[in-house]
Amino acid sequence: MTVAIVLAAGSPAASLPTGTGESIGERLASQWRRAGAAEVRVATDLEELAELAGAATGPVVVSGADLVAHTAVLRHLLTSPVGPTVALVLTDPPSDGRTVVREERGQVVEAGRPAQVAEGTATGIFGGAVRVGREDVPALVAAARAVAAGRQPAGPVVDQLFAALTGQGALVFANRVRLLVAHRVDDAAGLTRAEAAVAAVDEDRAELRLSVKEKDDFFTTYFVSTWSPYVTKVCARLGLSPTAVTMVSVAFAAAAAALFAAGGRPLLVVGAVLLYLGFVLDCVDGQLARYTRNFSAWGGWLDTMADRAKEYLVYGGLGLGATQAGFRYGWALAIAAMTVQTVRHMTDAWYGVLHDEAARRPKSVGTGGGGIGDRLNAASTRVQADTGSVSYWLKRTVVFPIGERWALISLAVALFDQRIALLAVLTWGALALAYTGGLRTLRARWMWVPVLDTLDATLHRDDGPLAARVPVLRRPGPLVLAVVAALGAAILLLIGLVLRLPAPSVDLFGAGDVAGEIDSADWWRWTALPAVSGVAVPVALLVLLAGAAGARAAHNGPLDWLVPAALRAAEFLFAIAVGLIGGAPLWLIFGYLFVLTLHHYDLVARLEKRQPAPPLHAATGGWEGRSVVLALAAIAGIVSIGLATLGSYLLVLFVASVVLAWFVRPARPTRVPAGAGGRAMR
Repeated sequence: MTVAIVLAAGSPAASLPTGTGESIGERLASQWRRAGAAEVRVATDLEELAELAGAATGPVVVSGADLVAHTAVLRHLLTSPVGPTVALVLTDPPSDGRTVVREERGQVVEAGRPAQVAEGTATGIFGGAVRVGREDVPALVAAARAVAAGRQPAGPVVDQLFAALTGQGALVFANRVRLLVAHRVDDAAGLTRAEAAVAAVDEDRAELRLSVKEKDDFFTTYFVSTWSPYVTKVCARLGLSPTAVTMVSVAFAAAAAALFAAGGRPLLVVGAVLLYLGFVLDCVDGQLARYTRNFSAWGGWLDTMADRAKEYLVYGGLGLGATQAGFRYGWALAIAAMTVQTVRHMTDAWYGVLHDEAARRPKSVGTGGGGIGDRLNAASTRVQADTGSVSYWLKRTVVFPIGERWALISLAVALFDQRIALLAVLTWGALALAYTGGLRTLRARWMWVPVLDTLDATLHRDDGPLAARVPVLRRPGPLVLAVVAALGAAILLLIGLVLRLPAPSVDLFGAGDVAGEIDSADWWRWTALPAVSGVAVPVALLVLLAGAAGARAAHNGPLDWLVPAALRAAEFLFAIAVGLIGGAPLWLIFGYLFVLTLHHYDLVARLEKRQPAPPLHAATGGWEGRSVVLALAAIAGIVSIGLATLGSYLLVLFVASVVLAWFVRPARPTRVPAGAGGRAMR
């Protein structure tokens, strides 16, 4: 239950009459009720505010009495999904007593009077309203009492309160006003101008336009968002929920995957159209959530998981279709594309957390003194600020976002075939991984932020009980050990690829007749395969387990944010290699990896949605435990059985965890580093 408190102290405009005869403060209180606040109170001073906030059982909204705005602005602040504590930020020039703010990546990293914020770095002024999450309410109470007890300079008290709140260490996200109107007024003339500006804007039309992301990728911006708001409006009138739209988009993608698997030019073209429409609906579900302000942690989690499941289901359909069309390596391309994309997504997620955490830290810590990382960071900032330029769109496109992936698949499969579509996705995906990985590594060394030290490293490494018992190696460090594990798995994969390559028949007796010739597959099965399974797999497993030796070491290196991605690569490559060596069907290897991606994306989605570990996470055995099971299956000669059994087990655990976490015993959100909150929900 959200309590809104209008603070009249220190605001001479609070008693100014509005066009309806109410004072600004009275109208603002009425607007907070319409915006959705469960209770609205008026505080005459900071002591009264501290008492009201201290008695609240939920979030608390504090606003000055000089704010003139659309009711939608207040509703957006109340329902903002970016974080527990969110402040209204305006672009108005600061006036006497106003608090200015400096933002980075959506976070308020500095707030105070103009003389207190570094010259030239202010990005806006405090908008006179802040929603304080329940966990930050004690900091709000302490800030109110500190300001009340201190010597108060001239200016609105709400500004001093906000500056003190940020000084208490509260993590505050910024809610900027776009298309709608919000102004803080000082006199009757300012009130008249602000009211005229509010009346000049169609509130509903502006909200519909605001449902589209402010900055999106090229394909989405010009080929989806130009018309998707009309679909959003229809869905809202029909009463559809964002979750319902998400499920319809899944159905479209599944139908496209089935058509890609069936093959034939007409079906491929229809499948490409369905894939495009499915992506449109994938954008609409988020737009509908923003338009109707219907946010939920479940909806955000489902949207993240559905995106990945749809994409990899399409890869599977392309792999099956290419195989049935006579291409030997259709499934192999699908497996490679899914592996590359998963590892890349892991680096994306962790780099986002790293970069947002770096934004909160003093710039004197870990700076490169003008080094290459510093210069890259400055160049990236300039490009991002040059919205709409060629360099801006190139930067957003080269990283191969989901819109571009969907567009590439649709065009390639409609114009060519499934094989070309997979090759295109794999090639661009690998290049994007190399590009982003290289630049981010250089920039991360400049930032020097130990992100994993602030989180449960065991959970996000996905360690199991075996890793807790492996002797810890504090040197050469967890990242080096994880990379060694991935390299060991890669070498085993090369051996597996050699085993699966076609080879001429072998004449064992030199007779040159049919009786003396054995198919190469039989030769490997009878002679080389037992040796490979009995020697190479155990050796590779031992190398792989080197990654587990870093589980309990400190993850405080500048590049240790790469550890989860390196371990995902190690586990995936090892599973593929074991499957190849054991002669498992490629579709079965793909299916096992698909289930693994559900498990790993669940962890990432929970990180981004501020949710705790899945209820049954301990039962998954960890990456090293699952690898040991597959190695034993290879030695025993039952790899296919091992993949099918372990994959089925993990799928059952995943479904059970979803039911327990979201429907049986929903967990309260937990605070995570900055940046995760920025992607908290749809």
